[in-house]
Amino acid sequence: MTETTTERRAGRPRSERAERAIVEATLDLLAAESGVAGVTIEAVASRAGVGKATIYRRWPNKEALIVDALASVKAPLPEPSGGSVREDLLELALAMGAERKRKYAKCFWNVVGSAEKHPELYARYRQDVIEPRRDVIRSVLARGVRRGELRADLDLEVGVTMLVGSLSTRVPGEALPEGYAETVVDTLVRGIGAPRS
Repeated sequence: MTETTTERRAGRPRSERAERAIVEATLDLLAAESGVAGVTIEAVASRAGVGKATIYRRWPNKEALIVDALASVKAPLPEPSGGSVREDLLELALAMGAERKRKYAKCFWNVVGSAEKHPELYARYRQDVIEPRRDVIRSVLARGVRRGELRADLDLEVGVTMLVGSLSTRVPGEALPEGYAETVVDTLVRGIGAPRS
C-alpha cells in the first residue's frame, strides 16, 4: 500500500464529517426565519466550519445543496406490503406522519413557500424529492383500481393530493393527533372506493 493511498483513506472520514456538517448547516439555515434567502454558500461554510471550496467540490450551487440536504431528511416512502389499499395507504400515512416530528420539518415549508421567488429550486425539489414519493402513493391507488377496490374513474392525482394534503397541511413539526392517519385513510377510501353492488 502506498503512502498516497494511506493518506487518502485517512482523509475520507473527515470528508464525510465535513459533508454531514455542510448538510446540517444548510438545514439549520433553511429552517430559520429567513428560509431559502438565508441559505448562502458563505453562511453554510461559516456555520459548518469549512471553506467555500469544500462545498463547491460537492455541489455546483446553492439549489443543488438545498435539494440534497432536504433529500437526506425526507427519505423515500417505504414500499407498501401490497395488502389492501387501506392497509397500504395507512402504512404510507403513518410513515409521513412520523416525519412531522423531525427537527427539520419547517425546511420543507420554507421551500414550498418560496416557490414563486425560487421556481427552479422548487421545481428541482419537487422532481427529485417529492415526485418519487408521490409515485409510491400513485402506484397503490392504481393497484386499487386494477383490483376493483377503488373507483374505475378515479383521478390518481386527485387521490394522491387528497392524502398528502390532509397530512401535510397541519402545523409543521407537530405530531399528528392519535388516530388521525387512520381517520384520513378511512375517509379517503370511503370516498374513492368502488361502489358496492
